Amino acid sequence: MHARDLVCGFPTVTAGTPAAEAARLLAEQDLPGLIVLDGDGRPLCVLPGTQVLRLAVPRYCQDDPALARVIDEDQADAFVRALGGRTVGECLPEQPRELPITDPDATVLEVAALMARTRSPLIAVVEQGVLLGAITLQTLLARALAV
Repeated sequence: MHARDLVCGFPTVTAGTPAAEAARLLAEQDLPGLIVLDGDGRPLCVLPGTQVLRLAVPRYCQDDPALARVIDEDQADAFVRALGGRTVGECLPEQPRELPITDPDATVLEVAALMARTRSPLIAVVEQGVLLGAITLQTLLARALAV
């Protein structure tokens, strides 16, 4: 089995994509992250779902989670609305997570090793500079355990 056997279409975003749209993609499709494309449509990096969440959760609650307990649900919903005018570019950490890239001929073990080494829940599969899709940790484990 090779990467081409595991790859599936995968949603992508750009730095200009609204953060709320990225959050919807993550939630609706139960994704661990999104692939961010550069201006030329080439894979640039991974946007982990946790980075989007960091924009929605107030800093003081991140620093002291006990403070989150005193906030009622209506106020908590307002934090999610705070994503409103923000973009994916604002969600990216200063040092964006490396986007692990492999080619369609990589073996399952090569894909697993790359995923483990980079601690990334997804791998982009690229052929001649074109993104074919991605392999998620869930897909990799499901296929590996079924064999």
